[in-house]
Amino acid sequence: MFIIALAWTFNPFYNLIPLGVIWAIGISMVILGILIRWKLPVIALISISAIILLGHNALDFIETTPGFSPNFWWDLLHTGYFKPYEFAPHHFVLLIYPFVPWTGLMIAGYCAGRVFSSAVTQEQRFRILMYSGFAMILVFGILRFSNIYGDPIDWTSQSTYWKTFLNFINVDKYPPSLLYLCITLGPAMLLLIAMEKYSNAFTKQISIFGRTAFFYYILHLYLIHLLASIAFFARGHQLSEAIESAKNLPFLFLIPGEGFELWGVYVIWFLVLLILFPICKWYDVYKSRNKAKWWLRYL
Repeated sequence: MFIIALAWTFNPFYNLIPLGVIWAIGISMVILGILIRWKLPVIALISISAIILLGHNALDFIETTPGFSPNFWWDLLHTGYFKPYEFAPHHFVLLIYPFVPWTGLMIAGYCAGRVFSSAVTQEQRFRILMYSGFAMILVFGILRFSNIYGDPIDWTSQSTYWKTFLNFINVDKYPPSLLYLCITLGPAMLLLIAMEKYSNAFTKQISIFGRTAFFYYILHLYLIHLLASIAFFARGHQLSEAIESAKNLPFLFLIPGEGFELWGVYVIWFLVLLILFPICKWYDVYKSRNKAKWWLRYL
């Protein structure tokens, strides 16, 4: 987590520690490990996951109660939403990923792993993924259209059909609402069918990123921030400005209001992929040739 915090901020004094995706995955893995250690049956794990994923949005009604004021623990467990908490003078933790909903999702993913075991044929797996995917999309459509449950923010009609559509699918990720999970996991399940069914040279190459996902994640943060630092100096800024701005800004070498148009963001994204692909490919081969090194399974 501290390696990731440094990648985001480039601040060696750790004035800001973001509790983001790695924090949520890490603590969720610990909780999942405990549940597995207790040797709970799969049906119990599925029940725990279902209660969390289907029920955590009920807490949204509490949050809308007049006079409700969340504290640190409430934000840590459920809300967060980029809220900073000072734990020492000029040092903050930034709550980005409240972990409880993500823990529920990780438990569900662990249980879903059985679908990809040798005990399940490809035809059976495709059927399960297809029915589950379409069911999630249908649930999303019904609940989202009705504005009854599943996301803290209702959709509303906008000035154009396109903007209305974007507002309709604009669901909450921090924490992941029930509708967010439905509209992301549903299509993803259908995509899994297509990718397994129509495997080719291209899909085999991009699967390298999947096999080295954590390794890529760490490298891409440092590379992007390095490119941002180069752009910082290319715009005529001095190192003294970065040091001075560190007193008020959480991210070094990033000035609010300075950035790139959307097309520029896509160019940088593609450049990062090109730079890191051969590195990830090398690491993928290294992992396959050194399976005895246990720590490689975690990176």
